[in-house]
Amino acid sequence: MKTITILGSTGSIGTQSLEVARKHNFKIKALAAYSNVKLLAEQVKEFEPEYVCIFKEELASQLNQLLAEGNAKSVTVLTGMEGLKRIARLDGVDIMLNSVVGMVGLEPTLTAIEHGTDIALANKETLVAGGKLVMKAAADKGVKIYPVDSEHSAIFQCLQGNKRSQVKKILLTASGGPFFGKTRAELEGVTVQQALAHPNWSMGRKITIDSATLMNKGLEFIEAMWLFSLRPDQIEIVVHRESVIHSAVEYQDNSVIAQLGVPDMKIPIQYALLYPDRLDCPTRPLSLADYGSLTFAKPDIDTFECLKACIRAITLGGTMPAMVNGANEAAVAAFLDGKIRFLDIGRIVSSVIDEFKPEPVTCLEDVLEADRRARNFAEKQINN
Repeated sequence: MKTITILGSTGSIGTQSLEVARKHNFKIKALAAYSNVKLLAEQVKEFEPEYVCIFKEELASQLNQLLAEGNAKSVTVLTGMEGLKRIARLDGVDIMLNSVVGMVGLEPTLTAIEHGTDIALANKETLVAGGKLVMKAAADKGVKIYPVDSEHSAIFQCLQGNKRSQVKKILLTASGGPFFGKTRAELEGVTVQQALAHPNWSMGRKITIDSATLMNKGLEFIEAMWLFSLRPDQIEIVVHRESVIHSAVEYQDNSVIAQLGVPDMKIPIQYALLYPDRLDCPTRPLSLADYGSLTFAKPDIDTFECLKACIRAITLGGTMPAMVNGANEAAVAAFLDGKIRFLDIGRIVSSVIDEFKPEPVTCLEDVLEADRRARNFAEKQINN
């Protein structure tokens, strides 16, 4: 029986992780959420963790009240970033699942690594913004980082039993989001509701918007480089509308090995938490006959300029990936609030690259400062 902690337990990945935990009788040491106190209180009552963290500090009293009303077992309530970091350095934890959204996930990841705790990583921004710091720290501490994103899990699985030195390239698949095949003119009037209507996956609002702009695939492009020690020219993005092939690896002999499955995040979540074991998973099996055919296409990086911006950013290196990520987080929040249009997201993200020069990343503060500068710049564009 594994003992795990979950950061982001009330989100899409977090709730599915708890399904896996329930299936395999994992012990939950700690849970953390951003603001969903009602669901968090219900999770505490069921899984009886020793610690719980609500990131928004002003909600702590409400959480305490709900726990008292629900007769939950005694639990230590934490708040804010310090609460997340305390959870990240708890003893007796086999693996920490980090599924929070945004830059908030970076510091807890570094804290867990420093403590020597293995990580199941579903927080893209950790490696997008701080990839150099995170991968070096993990190597120095001998900490394992298991990818949870379906695409990176697929690549990880396709690498098993093969030599990394013989990898020619990876094929990173993308659903294409709800606007595949649309022109910029057709995207001018896109509404929030339309952008949130993903064809295959059930995700949080921010990630769903990122999928619609293809920013999500750009972040995954950067993440894959750090996870698998790749160059930009070793990654080919392929639009695969059915989301059955989750990604593939091409080797030097031109053999391609792919990982397939239904579009259900419980499969990569369970693989990360149970690696290297493969046990019964609470999801349905894949029937290729039911699908009948699978389709593939190249991404339109001119229409979906967030993807192009991410590739430019990691090619420039240094603090630039952190800056495009910070600008995107600000822009997506503004779009969801109705302050900017859909296409403005890509414009703002791209303009950061034109405005700033990348600086070397030597410590966490370099990343956090780059993030702050990018957000401030984006906010000025949003408010103009």
